[in-house]
Amino acid sequence: MRGSGALAWLAVPALLVFVGFGVIPLLGVLALSFTTWDGLSQDITFSGFTSWSAVLSDPGLPHALWVTFLIMALSWLVQTPASILIGVFLAGRQRYRTLLAVLYFIPLLLSSAAIAITYKALLDPNFGLGAGLGLDFLTQDWLGDGTLAMGVVIFIVSWQFIPFHSLLYQGGVRQIPRSMYEAAELDGAGRVRKFFSITLPQLKYTIITSSTLMVVGSLTLFDLIFVLTAGGPGDATRVLALDMYKRGYQANLMGPASAIAVILVLVGLALALFLRRLGGRDAGASQLEGA
Repeated sequence: MRGSGALAWLAVPALLVFVGFGVIPLLGVLALSFTTWDGLSQDITFSGFTSWSAVLSDPGLPHALWVTFLIMALSWLVQTPASILIGVFLAGRQRYRTLLAVLYFIPLLLSSAAIAITYKALLDPNFGLGAGLGLDFLTQDWLGDGTLAMGVVIFIVSWQFIPFHSLLYQGGVRQIPRSMYEAAELDGAGRVRKFFSITLPQLKYTIITSSTLMVVGSLTLFDLIFVLTAGGPGDATRVLALDMYKRGYQANLMGPASAIAVILVLVGLALALFLRRLGGRDAGASQLEGA
């Protein structure tokens, strides 16, 4: 009992930080969603459900939700298989794989805004990489077509964050007991059979953890899209987080912007709980065991 009490007191600083920088600001945003405020003056007027009514009746909200979920789904479909394969490859003990792991991790160290500016210059149809190298297939108007712009966003997001998720899978693979592979080799299993019969099942909870981070990260994806396409062309890449920014800081409508922020939190919480449910009741314990 004394040990448990000491451990509980050790959690107090983290709890205070979470309440101060997480719970209280969220409650403030929720309260602000029931007001009318331009974000500049000190005149904050309670307006009831006016902001919520304006947001929920806006035809642009379903489109922003659709774009957000589309980016979330497509980026998950690209990132997850690639991250698993790279993570399994990097889990080997060869020295050159350590060097490759360092190189793979570089994109994650770069700023999203800097990445967006770089790719925007590289994909310029007149002065970009295609025009410089004389490659016709790269001289398209990548950011001027809705479908192409969506593809570019998915590619850049995946390129930037695959290294992080590969690191998760690398750690997960190295926690799998070597004896399981040795037993499979005695039964004559090859690499492919061992991958699908041992590696993937043992990575179940790592996949759920990685997927949760991908989903929540996709909901808050803003800076890269803001710099790269500003939500264009038209509204083809206008995600919910960008819609919140435009309402709050460009249209000075803090009430509706706060309502969208609350919607983002609720959607993220629902998706995180759903993924948690997929892991079963022992997800937390199995993850602590290193699965």
